[in-house]
Amino acid sequence: MLGNIVLLIVNVVLGFITVMLLARFFLQWLRLPFRNQVGQFVLSTTDWLVRPLRRVVPGLFGLDLASLLPAWVAQTLYVFIELSLRGVPFDGGAAGVLLGLWGLGVVELLRMAIYLVFAVVLISAVLSWVSPHAPAAPLFHGFAAPFLRPFRRIVPMIANVDLSPLVLLLVLQIVLVVVSSLRANFIPLLVAG
Repeated sequence: MLGNIVLLIVNVVLGFITVMLLARFFLQWLRLPFRNQVGQFVLSTTDWLVRPLRRVVPGLFGLDLASLLPAWVAQTLYVFIELSLRGVPFDGGAAGVLLGLWGLGVVELLRMAIYLVFAVVLISAVLSWVSPHAPAAPLFHGFAAPFLRPFRRIVPMIANVDLSPLVLLLVLQIVLVVVSSLRANFIPLLVAG
């Protein structure tokens, strides 16, 4: 029981840090402004980690690797703690264990990114129906727009209702199932066969 409580606390803390770092990564990648409450919150919660890292971790093709790298490290650390608490023996050799943990960290990072996009698209859709002129609406619409654009070309409007968010959410659920199934591919690297 104590292990489950520790795992819950670690999951919440590292999950929060990961989501904030991913939000910062996406906001910079999509060139969205940080001059709003959400953007300021993301900056305030991640500056302590990202600013020092920028001195040693350069960007790549306009991508903020100083935000992405610690998010991956946080998820890799979470996977290590989770598997340790569950009693998984790390006897697959040093290289196998490292590759397995890094791979699982990537899978978990992808999963968190999909959850973030899912939440933003859902919030954007709800705001467009309930409060289209809310102060945070332009940020959420700007974040969701690149992901919705391909679906808006295919899915027609029906009675002035945009159904593309529903289609995107379905596709994200399918991608989430595929990404989650990749987790099993890295477990054999951790334990001796």
